[in-house]
Amino acid sequence: MKQQIVANEPAPHFSEPMQERLVPELDFAAACALAEGRHGDPFAWLGMHLVEQNGRSRLLLRAVLPGAAIVEVLDAKTGRKVAELTPVVGAEPLFSGFMGRRVKPFDYRLRISYPQAELVLDDPYRFDASLDEQACFLFNEGSLLKGWQLLGANWLECQGVKGVRFCVWAPNAKSVSLLGDFNHWDRRRHSMRRHPASGLWELFLPQVQGGEHYKFLLQTQDGSWLEKADPCARQMQGAPHNASIVPMADSDWQWQDSDWMAARAQSAWHRQAVSIYELHLGSWRRNGEGGFLSYAEVAELLVPYLQSHGFTHVEFMPLSEYPFDGSWGYQPVGLFAPSHRFGDPEGLKLLVDACHRAGIGVLLDWVAAHFPSDPHGLAHFDGTCLYEHEDPRRGRHPDWDTLIYNYGRKEVQSFLLSNACYWLEEFHFDGLRLDAVSSMLYLDYSREEGQWQANEYGGRENLEAIAFLQQLNTRLYHEYPGIIMIAEESTAWDGVSRDVAAGGLGFGFKWNMGWMHDTLDYLTKEPVHRSYHHGQLTFSLIYAYTEQFILSLSHDEVVHGKRALLEKIPGDDWQKFATLRAFYGFMWAHPGKKLLFMGGEFGQRREWQHDFSLDWHLLQYPSHQGLSDWVRDLNLCYRQQPSLWQCDGEPQGFRWLDCNDSQHSLLAFTRIDSDGNMVLVICNFTPCVREGYRLGLPEPGRYRELLNSDSAFYGGSNQGNAGGMEAEEIPWQGMPYSALIRVPPLASVYFALERG
Repeated sequence: MKQQIVANEPAPHFSEPMQERLVPELDFAAACALAEGRHGDPFAWLGMHLVEQNGRSRLLLRAVLPGAAIVEVLDAKTGRKVAELTPVVGAEPLFSGFMGRRVKPFDYRLRISYPQAELVLDDPYRFDASLDEQACFLFNEGSLLKGWQLLGANWLECQGVKGVRFCVWAPNAKSVSLLGDFNHWDRRRHSMRRHPASGLWELFLPQVQGGEHYKFLLQTQDGSWLEKADPCARQMQGAPHNASIVPMADSDWQWQDSDWMAARAQSAWHRQAVSIYELHLGSWRRNGEGGFLSYAEVAELLVPYLQSHGFTHVEFMPLSEYPFDGSWGYQPVGLFAPSHRFGDPEGLKLLVDACHRAGIGVLLDWVAAHFPSDPHGLAHFDGTCLYEHEDPRRGRHPDWDTLIYNYGRKEVQSFLLSNACYWLEEFHFDGLRLDAVSSMLYLDYSREEGQWQANEYGGRENLEAIAFLQQLNTRLYHEYPGIIMIAEESTAWDGVSRDVAAGGLGFGFKWNMGWMHDTLDYLTKEPVHRSYHHGQLTFSLIYAYTEQFILSLSHDEVVHGKRALLEKIPGDDWQKFATLRAFYGFMWAHPGKKLLFMGGEFGQRREWQHDFSLDWHLLQYPSHQGLSDWVRDLNLCYRQQPSLWQCDGEPQGFRWLDCNDSQHSLLAFTRIDSDGNMVLVICNFTPCVREGYRLGLPEPGRYRELLNSDSAFYGGSNQGNAGGMEAEEIPWQGMPYSALIRVPPLASVYFALERG
């Protein structure tokens, strides 16, 4: 018999315990909204409720089951049939029915008969809300560290049943439905529970399988519909598809890097050797068919390569899921999802673990400055500017046509803070490099007059972004001792790597963009003209101790017409390779940690292209192999000599011997460790051998040659000083001692004082 619908008063607030309250009869408008998956409070009506009928309480159950022919209610404990639900006239596929004489709520299941199948399912509307109140509070407060355990798709057991809780933040949506493989992408099947106080929507769903695809369907205030990927999904489909993927239920992954993690927690990287190999995972190497290597395949090749070349760290360009390969990962849509291109999340854990077991740190490029406007992503998420600023003067990035996070919104702070923690916690990354920090700091970044809005004090500083960065660095360094937080910041902002307590942003390091631009411009000059640009090599020492710097030769310097490092240099091949070796020698001896983009270590000739492998075949040629050997030996020498890194941020760790010989384009200086041990460095940026060059020395004794980039072993002309030089008691250049030496052409030479 069809059930009639009686119009009545609105439903009570859903946050009351559903099993204990009395609810009124369902009016027709509400029934239709439920049947069409557009009701904003489905738990007020669906599932089991007590209703008042003819002066007595009765137990009523409602369910939305598209395509069902027969719906029976079973006692979950005994498996016995209790009742049968009937369709609600005019509001199919809504079913409803009384539970006989039962008046006390009980655990039940639904036996659903379809034309060609029968299923026994746990009704998601029988389960209480499972959100942790403290986590919700912290999320709204802007201080939630592990938001991926609250939002997204999480496996848990609810009332003795295992399933997945789906949760999304959409405070301005009228209704939210869960779409997926598990409900044939039918919005009517799984309307979600709203939590008005937090703006969260959640639904616990049994009978879900790991690997199934899903999305959220949001009804906006104007009644339109938006289909969105899960902002906190741990896996996503690759383009052109964009669904989120339910994580696998059980992971048996066991980390084997406990020794590394324990040692890292005690590390003080400012006083340690740091030599970073920057790598784009999609183009470092490719397989025989030109496709991507898996995380495991990369681990097998990369770890021994890094070990053999002496790098202390590897830095991966962004690995958060991104739809467009040409963005290199800097326009991510799935911030919590490792890219599908290289395998599943456990494959990434394997790669990080392998690096750690080999003594190699792993850093990750992290994009918090902006996000793309893809319709399935964060943009206009619930019909309003939820993650971004509504005012385009603050909410849209003019250079990249992307959207800018609203750093002043507490929930956005929690989202970004949690995402940073996610990579450090779940994947054991040893630090994050933040892209485009300058664009975060300035309201007028890349904007003309009239295109930006001043802060409350009339200035151009983005006070909300500054406060967020300070909170981010403070919290991360506290939670994950020994990590490295790096800023790509290209302006003269004061205190990027200064402690927050002292008014700084709290980063551990800042890329030295000024040094990079000055020195690379110097390299483009013909040797005969370099004497007029000598200050481009020496200027960086004026400000070298204002920040904790990383000297970076990054991917940005070898794309978009800038040419590969080798091809920036004028002259024939001999001069190109010799100059690049000399320059690397200068870089590795200069105060600051080191970063070199892949391909730079062997002299990649063409510009970097993200969709092709590096030209590894070049290593068959002696000049390229020689450069590779030079980088390897530089790293080994660098790591063995504390003088080259221990006092990077302290003036006493560096001393000029000769910085004024612009006529010969020659530099000489010493690096000194805390015990007074020194490495003496001479760099010649002309192709001329300097015979009988007298150099002032600080101490007597023999100075043993450690490295010479002009050695024939690296492809040089083999000019040198027979392995060392002897100091004479002849004052020179303000020093009490000196020596006559032969300075090789286009070369850097390292010496160490032999102490008794």
